[in-house]
Amino acid sequence: MTVTDKRRIDPETGQVRHGASGPAPSGSAPEAFAGESPEEAGKAAELLGDLQRVQADFANYRKRALRDQQAAADRAKAAVVSQLLPVLDDLDRARKHGDLETGPLKSVADKLDSALTGLGLTAFGEEGEDFDPVLHEAVQHEGDGAEGSKPVIGTVMRQGYKLGDQVLRHALVGVVDTVLGEEPVPAETQPSDTVDNADGSGD
Repeated sequence: MTVTDKRRIDPETGQVRHGASGPAPSGSAPEAFAGESPEEAGKAAELLGDLQRVQADFANYRKRALRDQQAAADRAKAAVVSQLLPVLDDLDRARKHGDLETGPLKSVADKLDSALTGLGLTAFGEEGEDFDPVLHEAVQHEGDGAEGSKPVIGTVMRQGYKLGDQVLRHALVGVVDTVLGEEPVPAETQPSDTVDNADGSGD
């Protein structure tokens, strides 16, 4: 009995070839050997399908394993970088006091900043930015939140940091309500001991 397989039509004669056992399985199925029975061809196609399923399952498992490894590496990296944030705070204060303009400490600070930036660490929290509760923690608020106003950052007491898209630490800020179109008025500069206390309370 001849089985018609439209995917096995001779392109020159237009005639259906014989010896096929039905539709060929997806993928690169081998052609039936001369004299191969339909039962044997069907068994070969079944085994090929099983092999393709095993290969697909293994590929999916490998992808999951790689994702899990990457997630574990990201968590470990975030834990290490988080421990260095207080060091960055100290270096930032030294930089504001002019202690990092020259000398060996400047070289150390520059190398540390470069290394952490290479790992994907970024700082955020600047005066004039819109207040975002996802990124910022307000410790001061000037204004009554009247209709038509929007909260913006008036002063930054401690920078926030992100590693990639993950927030490692929120920025400590003072918020000022401003009317759209007006420049925000910075809040009074906090005394150094107040800023230090804010740093200590957030660590």
